Amino acid sequence: MTGHIEFGKKGEDLAVQFLQKNGYEILKRNYRYKRAEIDIIAQKEGLLIFVEVKARKRIDFGYPEEAVNEKKVELIQEAAENFMEESPWGRRHEPGSGGQIRFDIISVTLEKGVFDILHIEDAF
Repeated sequence: MTGHIEFGKKGEDLAVQFLQKNGYEILKRNYRYKRAEIDIIAQKEGLLIFVEVKARKRIDFGYPEEAVNEKKVELIQEAAENFMEESPWGRRHEPGSGGQIRFDIISVTLEKGVFDILHIEDAF
């Protein structure tokens, strides 16, 4: 595995640990639909949360969350829609039933050998 792929996986693992420590139930990791991937699908307090994880070793060229562009958002939303259609969660929470969804970003950076996690709720 190349270094950036390993680092990305480490970032996702840290994001999962962070979410679990904060009361989120992880439903699925690396959900794929067509050309899209949702890194983490979780739930907490009646919310279904789709999480995009971005990890960077250096912030010289910007913060990780800045890499979530409009095209990426569209792909994630399309994949989320498909997940809702095919999953038991989606069938239990039909439109108008009060089931809410949210799109978050978790930004993971490595600063002086220490990982820093920023959770951006309702990012898009």
